[in-house]
Amino acid sequence: MLEDFNFRVILEYMPLYLQCFLATLWLSALSLIGAITVGITACSMRLSQSRIISRIAIIYIESIRSTPLLVQLYFFYFGLPSMGIMVPEWVTGVFALTLNSGAYYAEIIRAGIQGIAYGQIEAGVASGLNYFQRMRYIILPQALGMTIRPMLGQAIVLVKDSSLLSLISIMELTRAGQMLTSDRFMPAEGFLTTAVFYLIIYYLLKTFSSWSEKRLIFREAH
Repeated sequence: MLEDFNFRVILEYMPLYLQCFLATLWLSALSLIGAITVGITACSMRLSQSRIISRIAIIYIESIRSTPLLVQLYFFYFGLPSMGIMVPEWVTGVFALTLNSGAYYAEIIRAGIQGIAYGQIEAGVASGLNYFQRMRYIILPQALGMTIRPMLGQAIVLVKDSSLLSLISIMELTRAGQMLTSDRFMPAEGFLTTAVFYLIIYYLLKTFSSWSEKRLIFREAH
């Protein structure tokens, strides 16, 4: 099998793969930052005492989680221009990934918040902290610490989902594999190389997770 595997063509396309690798990294990083921000906001809204605000968050979370990312991506890619909103393809891709993962992060963070002892929240109230100060200094640090593993899992899902951006002609890792396959008719070389680069990103995220978990003040008890 290996004697038929053409490593030379992989080296020839390596500059393209490195370019697409960096593109996948920054597209995923932007989407991840946006998703965590959206997730925290949606979680806060869902836990709000206002029924209207809570209902808006529930509609957003359930709507996103009940529909495929590909459908959402196509909706923004084809739907926004039909409404006169013209944005670059990468903006559409990041926006779709952010909204999709943001809904999942909202539920992950909510599970972490609900796992915090109510006595700590009462202590914050007794200390004179308002809602936002309690969220910043007491609730969110512990919730994020307890949910570091599922958040890592969702980050990995986000990176893998970024492969769908190749369908709207964004140059990322999967698109590089498609181009090699189209040019040289070598799908094994093209997509195995793509898979190796995704594996590198996975181990980068795993290493970062282990590093950050050791430095969190509040961690999930073992």
